[in-house]
Amino acid sequence: MKMFMTLISAFLMALALPAWADVSRDDAASKAQQASGGRVLAVEKAERDGRPLWRVKVLTPKGEVKVILIDAASGRSL
Repeated sequence: MKMFMTLISAFLMALALPAWADVSRDDAASKAQQASGGRVLAVEKAERDGRPLWRVKVLTPKGEVKVILIDAASGRSL
């Protein structure tokens, strides 16, 4: 019984973790670079409304620094 409860607990804890593996850090950087035409400066994990996302900072060809949010599950720009 103790082993069963341990397995159930581990399973429930795994379900509570956000799924970061759908879109990798490199994929998010690539999508932000394509969207902006600029150079990627930084990529960080973040959350919005409980949803995991990538926060990508880029330097545009015009010299502006922009932050592009990429949904970690779908890869879409927000």
